[in-house]
Amino acid sequence: MPVEGFKVDVEKAVGHQFPSEKVVCNRRDYLLYALDKDFSPLPTYPLVLQLKGNDYDVNVFKERAQGKGSLPGMPPYDPNKIVHGEQSLRVHKPFPVNGGTFTARKTCTGIYDKGSGMVIEMTIDLYDEQDKVQYCSMVSKSFVRGYGGWSGPKGPKATAYPPPKRHPDAIEVFATTPSQALIYRLSGDYNPLHADTALAPKIGFPKPILHGLCTYGACGHAIVKKLANNEPARFKSIEGRFASPVFPGETVEIYMWKVDDPDAKVQGVIFVAKVKERDVVVVNNGYATLHKNIPESKL
Repeated sequence: MPVEGFKVDVEKAVGHQFPSEKVVCNRRDYLLYALDKDFSPLPTYPLVLQLKGNDYDVNVFKERAQGKGSLPGMPPYDPNKIVHGEQSLRVHKPFPVNGGTFTARKTCTGIYDKGSGMVIEMTIDLYDEQDKVQYCSMVSKSFVRGYGGWSGPKGPKATAYPPPKRHPDAIEVFATTPSQALIYRLSGDYNPLHADTALAPKIGFPKPILHGLCTYGACGHAIVKKLANNEPARFKSIEGRFASPVFPGETVEIYMWKVDDPDAKVQGVIFVAKVKERDVVVVNNGYATLHKNIPESKL
């Protein structure tokens, strides 16, 4: 049932630019997240920075998730009803090996009424501290359960990436540990849903779940490792939908298929991730692109 009286003023919300924020990281953060050869950060690392913020201490998830300033036209809603729906990342320039201070610019780029809930789309562009060099663009779609039915726009139809009907070109196995979420949260996402055994059942899960972006990062790493000769500079973009949660300790299998992309200079990759023990798909509609050759301007 929709929340009585809830209605978003879409014209006020969409297009709103939040105050810029400074975010920081160093090589120790890369070690906590994951590390590729030659001490280069994995291309998906910037996804953690919005919640990590501009310090190296723990933080309050609710405060970090809200960010600076409120969204005009958006009535109050229960943050515990939020689940991560979709995520994309496009690299413009490889991330600095030694980390540093960066500027994050966040814009609301969509609010959609899905009936059973609403989708909030945010785009974050990450620049250097002087706002001159753009490193990447990240689009996050969050689904807020129960806050639909207010006659808002349904949103554009998503592009479908069905897996080819043939054997995958590569398979990677990501064996999570029972403490996987406790380790991953040190990257900056301290959402209690991933650690609090009393909270999880109240939100609808039997126990704490693994961060979706942890599984997502494993998918990105698998694609670079298996199909890009472990060369992070070849990574261009990735997108995917979170279909079901992973519980720490489960085994994630990542299936990858090489496909043609409209851009002849890149290799397209369709990917799907599923939990082996339950035979449940956890990331679907996945699509990534890899430069066929390392761009000279980005060396």
